[in-house]
Amino acid sequence: MTTAYVFPGQGSQFVGMGKELARLRPVVKGFFQRADAALGFALSRLCFEGPESELNDTLNTQPAIFAHSIAAHAAVEMSGEVEAPSFVAGHSLGELSALCAAGALTFEDGIRVARERGRLMKLAGERQPGSMAAVIGLDTDVLRAVCAEASQAHPPGVVVANDNCPGQVVISGDKEAVTAASAMAKSRGARRVVPLAVSIASHSPLMASIAEEFARVVAGTPFQAARIPLVANTSATPITHPDDIRAELCAQLTSPVRWTESVQWMRAQGVNTFVEIGPKDVLINLIKRIADDANTRAIG
Repeated sequence: MTTAYVFPGQGSQFVGMGKELARLRPVVKGFFQRADAALGFALSRLCFEGPESELNDTLNTQPAIFAHSIAAHAAVEMSGEVEAPSFVAGHSLGELSALCAAGALTFEDGIRVARERGRLMKLAGERQPGSMAAVIGLDTDVLRAVCAEASQAHPPGVVVANDNCPGQVVISGDKEAVTAASAMAKSRGARRVVPLAVSIASHSPLMASIAEEFARVVAGTPFQAARIPLVANTSATPITHPDDIRAELCAQLTSPVRWTESVQWMRAQGVNTFVEIGPKDVLINLIKRIADDANTRAIG
């Protein structure tokens, strides 16, 4: 049996996340205390008690999901009940959690990068508000062509941001371009187009305004070689070297999350068990639609 650990991104947060786990497992409580100390405020209280509006602020959401994921990972490691992974992968923000789990960066460094990533992405959304929409039931190549067409009419345009699973792709970019692409997608046969409740156009050219600032954050963060290969969002191939890790984290801001291809690649390497570590079970539900013969489990 070959196992991969996968870590969720933004959208998996909920008030109460980690509260019961921290009550039951001292190691989990310890990681939340370390998160509070590293950031200088009570992130744990925000996770456990809310308010929801504050937890859903990108600035807080990203370190909160990172903290929960790594705390839950520590509990998994201590239990010894789950096979050690041959690969790790994370969806968007989840790459930071995956890298921490793989020993490429410390928990304290990771949570500070997550906080800065959230702060800068929020800033990009304020500088140039965008939007995102989930497109259901349309071929990805058709959708890419739709985005290219809409981008010509409405610069800076719209792109495929998350190829989540067959039949579910998220587009991201300029508000007018996303609206135009959504209408075109429906006319080309999409079953549904669901606008997402965000003002931040993740994984699109609208994130370019913060690219240099985030690159400086990444450059100033110590990274080690990953003990477990990370299947990278931007290439759907494994990386371990610190230089490749830094390049991945920077490129990922404006590049699509190739989740379908990442899961397909791992499956082709013989991975037959995917364990999602972190709040909720979003990734497990996507993986079931990509590799329906794989075993899946969500912990956290």
